[in-house]
Amino acid sequence: MVQNLFRSGFLVRLGHTVLTWVVTLVLFLHNTDLRRCEERGELLAPALFFLLVLLSVLLYFAVSLMDPGFVLTDTTGQGSHEETESMIAEPSTPRLRRCGFCLLQQPMRAKHCQTCKRCVRRFDHHCPWMENCVGERNHRWFVVYLLVQLLVLLWALRIALSGVSPAAAWEPWLRANGLLLAALALVGVFSGVVLLLLGCHLYLVSTNCTTWEFMSRHRISYLKNCGDEENPFDRGLFCNLWDFFCVCRTVMWEQVYQKHAPDPA
Repeated sequence: MVQNLFRSGFLVRLGHTVLTWVVTLVLFLHNTDLRRCEERGELLAPALFFLLVLLSVLLYFAVSLMDPGFVLTDTTGQGSHEETESMIAEPSTPRLRRCGFCLLQQPMRAKHCQTCKRCVRRFDHHCPWMENCVGERNHRWFVVYLLVQLLVLLWALRIALSGVSPAAAWEPWLRANGLLLAALALVGVFSGVVLLLLGCHLYLVSTNCTTWEFMSRHRISYLKNCGDEENPFDRGLFCNLWDFFCVCRTVMWEQVYQKHAPDPA
């Protein structure tokens, strides 16, 4: 895990961390609600905000450095060979394919990431801001991170607005509020982006679909013959959410597909 910190994503992670704490420092130093609470001795709100920022940073590093579900060996391992062969023989189940890059047999819903140069189980996307793939093992934590980050950004937006002070002319107003306005603009942009990302991922999670499958279903062997509204992995809203957030195990998607895929005509 420590070695991952010093890969090519080191500068991205460093930039994220520095930017987060610089904006937090600006909000604490300017005459915002946080500063006024500190001056009155009311430390609960500043402490909660600081802890929420800290939690968002820790979640960022957890998702960024976590194994997203790299395929390490062929799926036809010892003890599961007969089971896999029986699934491949079914005409309704597409054959498992061998990756042309890392030469490993890909489980269903896995994809090779050109950036990480590895195959990832239940591949969703490669996140450049994380410098890591989002896949089977870290997708739920990615969504939790987005939720916490959105709470931090919306709270920071309110704090920044509370610190903007009036002035008689533009020039002294800009001098007095310049840093705070820069922080406000940055937080506003990131709030919109994170809100959009969180909404998209919650929708995809609720239907048991990944970003890759949603964007490229016409090119994916196990989905291109399904109807536009068909998803063989969809088990209903409640079951999809329960499986995503509460079930921590490797799923054999070939079995799920075989049970729920439509029979060939």
